[in-house]
Amino acid sequence: MSELDLPDFDPKATRKAVRRGLVKTASLVLAGLLALTLVLVVAPILVQKSGGREDRIHDVYGTAFKMYNPGYRVVLGECCDTTPWSSSLPLSASQLRAYGGFSSRVEVPYKITTNLFGGLEHLPLGNEANTTVSTALSMVGHKSPIGKDGAREVLAGLPKSMRVMALVEFNQPATAEQLVTFGKTYQTCPERIVYEARPGSVPITFASIMWDRTPVPQKSGSCYDTPPDVLAEFRSWDKILQDSDAADLRAFDLTLERVRKAAKDGLAYAYIDQGVPVERLRKLLEDPRVRSVGLIDATFDIVRF
Repeated sequence: MSELDLPDFDPKATRKAVRRGLVKTASLVLAGLLALTLVLVVAPILVQKSGGREDRIHDVYGTAFKMYNPGYRVVLGECCDTTPWSSSLPLSASQLRAYGGFSSRVEVPYKITTNLFGGLEHLPLGNEANTTVSTALSMVGHKSPIGKDGAREVLAGLPKSMRVMALVEFNQPATAEQLVTFGKTYQTCPERIVYEARPGSVPITFASIMWDRTPVPQKSGSCYDTPPDVLAEFRSWDKILQDSDAADLRAFDLTLERVRKAAKDGLAYAYIDQGVPVERLRKLLEDPRVRSVGLIDATFDIVRF
């Protein structure tokens, strides 16, 4: 065979070469698609799960959401439901009602959602909910409170053994220890403590159920003994806040400056008791330390009345 002679055409070898080329091309395309999938799907999810971001959503946003909704009992779910474009903390919320009677608790599911870049999406409830609790809290420090005369008139028309949910406001803010003494005197439970006066808006309110993963150990005892522990929990939550949280806190109608000041001062301007008998309210209303008492909700137990 001369140098210019071509080899005989081999159809079988040609088919094998074509198949090898197709397999190689398909492999490259699949590898490219896999890499693209990793970039567009897996990588964003890993980013959202890295750096303790889920813990921050649960501890900072979850607790801030409870403070944003003092008129609700909020239960946080497991964090987080993550997609390539967002991360969500599931939760349920039911309106606060007075203890001690017939009341149905309807829990409604909600979620706190952040986008890929960590920004908060529109928050449910909050100021839009406009509950009786938030309305009462917005009166703390108001120039024209309900007043004792108005409270006496309302309480006079209720059975003395009826339990009500009430907001008790002080003339002068009380320390945690003073609040314990006051609660013990009247056998009342400061379950949600108001740490600032903010007339016309919802003030900072904290309770022992606000931060799920608080490092403060839970103690046994009477409900009126809890104010020091509630304050300790509030202060421990304040310590985990960072300057970078300032913008996000504003979405919950909070500011870092207000939280810092309220935690540092530790003074109770008012408190909410969810199940105090009317008879006790009548007595504590006459205490000179009390500025006003606002009735938020009442229960009527037909067996007792």
